[in-house]
Amino acid sequence: MKTKVLKERYAIQKQLAKNAGRRTFLARDLQTQELVVIKLLIFGENFQWDDLKLFQREAQTLQLLSHPAIPHYLDYFDVDTSLGKGFALVQSYIPAKSLNKWLKSGRTFSEEDVKELAKALLGILRYLHGQQPPVIHRDIKPSNILLANRTGNKIGEVYLVDLGAVQTLAAKKGSTITVVGTYGYMPPEQFGGRTVPASDLYSLGATLIYLVTGRHPAELPQENLRIQFESSVNLSPDLIDWLKWMTQPSLNRRMASAGEALKVLEQPRQKTDKSAVSQKPFGSRIKVKKYSANVDILIPPKSIFNVQFFTCILMMFICVTISIIPLVFLFSGYIIGVVLGAINVLFFSLPFGSVAVKMAYVVGVYLFRSTRLHLDHQKISLTYEWLWWKRQQAPIMKNTISQLHYTYLSPFGSYPRITILAGQRKYEVSTASEGLVEPEMNWLAHELSEWSGVPITVKNVPQQTERLVKHLATNRKRSRK
Repeated sequence: MKTKVLKERYAIQKQLAKNAGRRTFLARDLQTQELVVIKLLIFGENFQWDDLKLFQREAQTLQLLSHPAIPHYLDYFDVDTSLGKGFALVQSYIPAKSLNKWLKSGRTFSEEDVKELAKALLGILRYLHGQQPPVIHRDIKPSNILLANRTGNKIGEVYLVDLGAVQTLAAKKGSTITVVGTYGYMPPEQFGGRTVPASDLYSLGATLIYLVTGRHPAELPQENLRIQFESSVNLSPDLIDWLKWMTQPSLNRRMASAGEALKVLEQPRQKTDKSAVSQKPFGSRIKVKKYSANVDILIPPKSIFNVQFFTCILMMFICVTISIIPLVFLFSGYIIGVVLGAINVLFFSLPFGSVAVKMAYVVGVYLFRSTRLHLDHQKISLTYEWLWWKRQQAPIMKNTISQLHYTYLSPFGSYPRITILAGQRKYEVSTASEGLVEPEMNWLAHELSEWSGVPITVKNVPQQTERLVKHLATNRKRSRK
């Protein structure tokens, strides 16, 4: 580059980085004698208008920010160099090495180092996401995180640089969104052009996984889009769970804010998405047993003193009547008996077969069957128990659960039902089969939602109950703050 001084003020010292259409230089400000970083955007053959949009957005964003861990905006001007015409952005220089360089130089990071680094970066993200409109970095990765001045057991000063991919949430719907980021550190939604504060959390989690494994996330095995890193690290279960939560592929199952992520990191036992079970309704028959990270929810057999039981007794009486009366006419020799007998055989198979089946169902399900839901950090299993006999359905993996429905079976607003959907598979719990009352169903639905991280989809619910469900969800959110 023939031009050694830009704007008769900035003396180029050396080139720091080179990308298509971009150059980054270390320079000295001849007025202040301070070292600065100059980013150049050149209108060359590789130039695209999206590059200019991102370049200008970075300059505008830096002007509005003021944080000790983010470079400061100093100047912006057009240039005419031997490389071509373009624009220059001047920002403060931070004398520090990136995480990438620290790892390549042999530096290792303990679990406490990782936590300290995470807390510092979450503090920076909380500042960025707290702007109006929120500022999304979109390209958090090891080379964009700097560490300096390590002292004793302290990790040192942490900086977040390179806001060249930054985006605000002020963009209107329907506008064109440029997909930027680095493969392996980008959450799935970012590939579709969508970014929210939780997108930066994913990138931060992926960066910390690189820090503890020494391998870029794209090099690690994946299962259902989840980074499989657990076997490559020696970390506490709490930190492993936290990293897995940060890098959840599903946006609605990931932590929503830097503040929430910071709170869980500092107080892991207060997590509400894992196995914490809140107080069940007073007088409930449901039994809850917690041990380690697992939870057993047992729904015992129904009481015979309920509407469903007496309804079944009435149905059984009607079936007996329908089965016996045609036989009386049949043996009496009347033609009407022959007709009714034929109908009975067609619709009820054998005269007393349907009655026996219904009697067995009533006795077995309503008097002896209990339902057990077992939750752990990976899966949920459903088991039906009749005295000493058990029938267990195949477990559903937690990371495959896509929907959680809370539905009413009849148009009259009775018999609530909870349905857990995972691909083509599902679990169902309803008042019709379990004999639970509505407050118990509300409680169970929200506990399953808290455990799975999947929001409740309410369907065909009477207005009064819908208000109750929303009220419970609001109170739960407030209690977590």
